[in-house]
Amino acid sequence: MSDKARKYKINDFLLKLPVSQYRDAVKIIPKVLGVSLNTFHNYRNILSGDKQDIPYEKVVLFEKLFGLKSGGLINKETKCKPLNELLNKERIGSGPSK
Repeated sequence: MSDKARKYKINDFLLKLPVSQYRDAVKIIPKVLGVSLNTFHNYRNILSGDKQDIPYEKVVLFEKLFGLKSGGLINKETKCKPLNELLNKERIGSGPSK
């Protein structure tokens, strides 16, 4: 295992389970997600700097399985200004239109 941080908190939740529940979870989760066991393990091992990502629908399922709020699965906070603010800034920066 690498010392780099994982992109998603999947392992954090799984490793908190007792061994018997962990084994069952590893069998059940791929079925719920509709992916192979190999794909599930690939999702678990995505590192924070990787370009690889989990499809949005699967992230939502993970969040529901783990009882997380939307956006709670990712280890890194995503920051972005609201579109309203960006549009206003763009309009002000371009000056008056003719």
